[in-house]
Amino acid sequence: MRDAGINHGDILVVDRSLEATNGKIIIGIVNGDLTVKRLLQNDTSCKLVAENPDYPAVEITKDTDFSVWGVVTSVIHQF
Repeated sequence: MRDAGINHGDILVVDRSLEATNGKIIIGIVNGDLTVKRLLQNDTSCKLVAENPDYPAVEITKDTDFSVWGVVTSVIHQF
């Protein structure tokens, strides 16, 4: 998520009460694994997109075991 300003070792502040809406950075659970990605959704598709071109987007289908754990609200950078 480096292109979103989130670096390795940063601390994420996550609000689990917020609704995960299009364009938000979320903590998601995909097939049992936690991931930090940007949620991109419309009427026909849902993707989790990394803000780093080295990582592919994750297409969420009806067969994907997926849930939103929370919405990232702030980033605390480590020194």
